[in-house]
Amino acid sequence: MTENTPRSGDYEAPQHPQPPYGAWSGYPTPPAHAPQEPVTTPSGVTVWPGSGPAAGPQPGSARRKRRPSRSALLIAAVAVVSALVGGGAAALVTDATQKSDSSTTTTVVNATSSKVGGVSAVATAVSPSIVEISATSNSGQSTGSGVIITSGGEIITNNHVISGADTIKVTFSDGSKKSATVVGTDKNKDLALIKVEGAGGLKAATLGDSSGVRVGDQVVAIGSPEGLTGTVTSGIVSALDRDVTVSTDESQGQGQGPGGGSGEWPFEFGGGRYNGDVGSSTTTYKAIQTDASLNPGNSGGALINMSGQIIGINSAMYSSAAQQSSSSAGSIGLGFSIPVNTVKADLDNLRNGGGDSGGGTSNS
Repeated sequence: MTENTPRSGDYEAPQHPQPPYGAWSGYPTPPAHAPQEPVTTPSGVTVWPGSGPAAGPQPGSARRKRRPSRSALLIAAVAVVSALVGGGAAALVTDATQKSDSSTTTTVVNATSSKVGGVSAVATAVSPSIVEISATSNSGQSTGSGVIITSGGEIITNNHVISGADTIKVTFSDGSKKSATVVGTDKNKDLALIKVEGAGGLKAATLGDSSGVRVGDQVVAIGSPEGLTGTVTSGIVSALDRDVTVSTDESQGQGQGPGGGSGEWPFEFGGGRYNGDVGSSTTTYKAIQTDASLNPGNSGGALINMSGQIIGINSAMYSSAAQQSSSSAGSIGLGFSIPVNTVKADLDNLRNGGGDSGGGTSNS
């Protein structure tokens, strides 16, 4: 019996032919089976059989280059432009590659419009054109307000503010003071024109168009109630074409201060008499009614629309009987203003000395 198990120390020759001498020199022994071909993933990485994702490229394999993304190409393009035109273009890189979590809206403000800034903008624009007027006579001193209408010092106010005055002092918004003289008065419209002596470069107010005023329009009043120069209040137009009757008697001038009387200007409306006796000499005009707070000293001041234009000259305010009998009289939201179109129509007459220009219903 023949034994086929090789003995220790015996060597069994390979079953395949040997290659010529030197053919495999320096190379590993070829595998018994043909190796699997490498696989290229969609991301461009070549994976050899038996190697994991962490395995590096095998010898002899070609590394496939990844295609740059669109964002990378855009960044590169913008960087080139930035180098050519300066650092300002570099900001485009961030805009192109980053998406902001929040959006901002820039409001374009028309610098010539007062509407955008509301009451504050109107007050800032018009206050330099509003003055306090102190009129002194033998009977005492009255305080009211006025509106500068020319840079040379022409000022519109109520006739009852300066009626019978011997001297007139004007206080400007910056606190400076100057003397003024009466140019002309119109008792029938309760208007007066005074002029500041030696004035120049003053800021004149813009006179608007009262025919365009509507009930409900927002308005601002500026004046010197109780001697508080440059006081600003606001409200709306409450009504139009109110028939307001005021006194034309010089002795009924608005009193404010030492020996000045009640400090309120009496007037009549709808058959009722308010703030005292108007006397026997009166005139009636169409007025704008407003709920903007008006108090003694506001007379002659401005009623202003939200475009910063003068639409009326404040002339009267209502106080209840209870207030009139006490020292706490004040506005309850019933004020009246002479329409600015009435003022504009009377300017030539006032510049010529005034007098009875008509337009009011005089009972004198």
